[in-house]
Amino acid sequence: MGAEREIRRKYRALLPAMDERHRRLWAGTEARALGRGGIAVLARATGLARNTIVRGLAELAQKKMLSPDRVRRPGAGRKRMTLLAPGLATSLEELVEPVTRGDPESPLRWTSKSTRHLAEELNAQGYEVSHTLVAGLLHDLEYSLQANRKTLEGAAHPDRNAQFEHINERVKAQLNRDQPAISVDTKKKELVGRFKNAGRAWRPQGKPEKVKVHDFLDPEKGKAIPYGVYDLGRNLGWVSVGVDHDTAAFAVATIRRWWRELGRKHYPRATSLLITADSGGSNGSRLRLWKWELQKLAQQTGLVISVCHLPPGTSKWNKIEHRLFSFISQNWRGQPLLTHAAIVSLIAATRTTTGLKVRCVLDTGTYPKGVKPTEEQMTAIHLEPDQFHGDWNYSVVPHRKR
Repeated sequence: MGAEREIRRKYRALLPAMDERHRRLWAGTEARALGRGGIAVLARATGLARNTIVRGLAELAQKKMLSPDRVRRPGAGRKRMTLLAPGLATSLEELVEPVTRGDPESPLRWTSKSTRHLAEELNAQGYEVSHTLVAGLLHDLEYSLQANRKTLEGAAHPDRNAQFEHINERVKAQLNRDQPAISVDTKKKELVGRFKNAGRAWRPQGKPEKVKVHDFLDPEKGKAIPYGVYDLGRNLGWVSVGVDHDTAAFAVATIRRWWRELGRKHYPRATSLLITADSGGSNGSRLRLWKWELQKLAQQTGLVISVCHLPPGTSKWNKIEHRLFSFISQNWRGQPLLTHAAIVSLIAATRTTTGLKVRCVLDTGTYPKGVKPTEEQMTAIHLEPDQFHGDWNYSVVPHRKR
């Protein structure tokens, strides 16, 4: 037993530095030194197979040993499964990519293609494979785990680029005249309470912020609806956090509040306001309530309000998304949005090295859904469509007082 313990101690000390051939030769050397019964002692002490120790003894007895750069003799070792089972690689690829491989009715067409499911189906086809072997074969075939990537935008409108150029020219001309130009949109609605928020924040190790397992609306706290206004000329943001519904009335109420609190102070000689917005949502190009609310705002402020909508499917190019909303998301990452007051504080604290500053207020007003302007109100809208795509570009002009 003492010899066995000593061998076990030496083996564990040398193991990290030995490859398969070194283990085999070392075991053969020790077994030969022990003499009769040495193979059994080595097998118990190291856990090596008796055949491995025997091969080590045989290799030591050979006059011509393997070259130092080889672990096994040429041709030795288990044959690759792809050689033992011709067609295995093709069958695997047909399961992973059934349509491109010409088999749209593959058994795994509509299921998760985990390595275990793939192995089960290959075994049903007569192959004898494990999920680990499947993983190795996929690696050899240059497959890897990949997530979906948002790159397909659908059919692009033929005037998409022309509209972007039109918006760019309108914004530059507006700013050159020292007139306000803003980008508006609704940020993603947020649940208020101890819910998981994407991102990570520094905390003591092993003490993450605890949040609820399920993201169900808390009726007492409700939700937060941030609607933003980004001043394209001054790199300033305004966000109203609503608690009711994201409607056109709420959107225009936010623009109105921005104008009263900031806009008219920064642009005291303003006679017009240019708004760039998405084509959908609460500020959609086809939304009648949006135009009616803008008419009321034009009457109250005396401003000619021009609107340029981004082409459908291009909301990610809206300036407010990457000049304001992205920095708000970075500022509150990894923090549960416990209260409306906390949300307002986090948004208002957003700053960037390029000088972005943000004002944020809570809007507790009610904005019921389903409100539609009457025909009389619609005829009262003084709408002037542009010559280029009047459905995307138009101006709402205040009525002259009689």
